[in-house]
Amino acid sequence: MGSRFQVVQQGPPIEVFQLNRMFLDDPQPNKINLSIGAYRDDNGKPWVLPVVRKMEKQMADDETLLHEYLPVLGLEQFTTLSTSMLLGQDSPAVAAGRAFGVQTLSGTGSLRVGAELLNKHLKYTTFYYSAPTWENHHLVFMNAGFTSPRTYRYWNAKTRSIDFDGLIEDLRAAPENSVVLLHACAHNPTGIDPTQEQWEKIADVMEERKLFPFFDSAYQGFASGDLDRDAWAVRYFVKRGFELICAQSYAKNFGLYNERVGNLACVISDASLVPAMKSQLTWIVRGMYSSPPAHGARVVANVLANKQLYDEWREHIKGMSARVIQMREALRAELIKLGTPGSWEHIVKQIGLFSYTGLTQRQSEHLVQEYHIYLLKSGRINMCGLNPSNVQYMAKAMHEAVLKFPADDDARSKL
Repeated sequence: MGSRFQVVQQGPPIEVFQLNRMFLDDPQPNKINLSIGAYRDDNGKPWVLPVVRKMEKQMADDETLLHEYLPVLGLEQFTTLSTSMLLGQDSPAVAAGRAFGVQTLSGTGSLRVGAELLNKHLKYTTFYYSAPTWENHHLVFMNAGFTSPRTYRYWNAKTRSIDFDGLIEDLRAAPENSVVLLHACAHNPTGIDPTQEQWEKIADVMEERKLFPFFDSAYQGFASGDLDRDAWAVRYFVKRGFELICAQSYAKNFGLYNERVGNLACVISDASLVPAMKSQLTWIVRGMYSSPPAHGARVVANVLANKQLYDEWREHIKGMSARVIQMREALRAELIKLGTPGSWEHIVKQIGLFSYTGLTQRQSEHLVQEYHIYLLKSGRINMCGLNPSNVQYMAKAMHEAVLKFPADDDARSKL
């Protein structure tokens, strides 16, 4: 008897995980992994934040901690502290009871739950994301019931900066009640963020066109080393009177990648509507995964609640962002030393974990095939994969790829 599952076709591989697998299977000693978005130390090793280790030891010894279910909307101490970390201790929205959080399964889970709320209850169907964006944005919103995916211009490959005029033009043309996905800081994959003046113009257009802001905050504190600076855009929109949703992830800034610690922060204009919203979010979560995991949320909540641990954590994120900035400067310096054609200024102007190097698909493939340097075909690299012992090797490989396969040839071959 044939299987009824014959109808299931092979799906395409997820590029970033496929590259990671290829890297792990590669016996070459000089290999470099620049694919997956996770922090690495100067020796290319994963790093557990000391404050996290300390907290986990403390929790292991705490006999009062049990493995009972959390409430559907999560650990209240965590969601309260997380929301005020995003919006600021002195946020009028928090003081007025117009802001609240829901614990979710990291950033992806926040996006999914928030998108479902907007689709099922506000009947929103159109969403805009930047071209390019994090590849999962499209999939998550479509799975949540949105039917009209659209993009707004963002990256200008020629100038290696934001195509701001294009971005504004696309938002101006957006239909009312479109949901606009905005990266709070450290734009993934380009590493280029709007300036404060540009954010103000984006807010003007969104207010005028009645568009709904949905922020994705995956790197607060990690981008610049400063929690407040990295939350500036979200706080500005709140100050302007927008209702908004923000997906917060603690994968990167706490290094809790596999614990799936996220918060969906909601800011609305009428505090009396909070109970109804929470009741509907309860049903969304109940039908999806029932309740969130406790371990990572407890770690984060305990650190955010204790001034000494909080300060220690802030030192960790300063250190992580400083290492990324050093690697940006080191890579640019090596490329200049080699006399690599083109300007490499954008590498140091970009922020956060990723750099959109400007390498073409052909150049990127050359790095994978000839040098065992694993990066996305878009030319996006995780800066943390570089360290003092491999940055020269990386620059040499980029230099050769740029000389061997000039970008103009690549553009011509596409014509």
